[in-house]
Amino acid sequence: MGKARRSPAAAATRKGPQSGGKKPAGPAGSPRDRPPKGKGAPRQRARDAEEPPEEEEEAQPAGALALGAQQERWLQFLKRQRVSGEEAAKLLLDTFEYQGLVKHTGGCHCGSVRFEVWASADLHVFDCNCSICLKKQNRHFIVPASRFKLLKGADNLAAYTFNTHCAKHTFCKTCGVQSFYTPRSNPDGYGIAPHCLDEGTVRSVTLESINGKEWEKAIKAHPTIKSLSKQ
Repeated sequence: MGKARRSPAAAATRKGPQSGGKKPAGPAGSPRDRPPKGKGAPRQRARDAEEPPEEEEEAQPAGALALGAQQERWLQFLKRQRVSGEEAAKLLLDTFEYQGLVKHTGGCHCGSVRFEVWASADLHVFDCNCSICLKKQNRHFIVPASRFKLLKGADNLAAYTFNTHCAKHTFCKTCGVQSFYTPRSNPDGYGIAPHCLDEGTVRSVTLESINGKEWEKAIKAHPTIKSLSKQ
């Protein structure tokens, strides 16, 4: 007998599909198609090693000064004037925000209470004849709270209130002098006693009478007093 011949179908079955006997590729994205972990394209890895990492810009804190070409001039100014950066910034802001104003200083009789206030050199002073202002001769000019700074004596102040309790008549606990207070007409500002200011910064004083005996009517009719404590 001669040798038995295998049919083409049997041969194909033994060799597998018509791909030369290779195993079929798995679906896209299967572990068989993925590169081994930790191994990437050699050329890409080489390029990544050659390129230096991008430098991140240093974050500037909010409100930081970008002085640019003025940096050296600014540092020399601080050194020459012997002031801190905060003090120099305050000086700069005061110069621009308080143009046309002067810095007055003052306080009580014994010196326990001291303050500074930015206001015109030409003061507009109110002379009120309400029950309390008449008795203590409370002549005062009005400024926004932002222009007033208590330098010392916060723990040495007492306050007297009456009636509506809106006005805060503050005075020194030691000597009893009221050098400033919070007016009922302007609770968002301060009334400053011009006679409690240090000498040398007041050029003139204009006095205006206020009928405090009819306070509500007088304040309602006044054209500007409410605006004097606004920014």
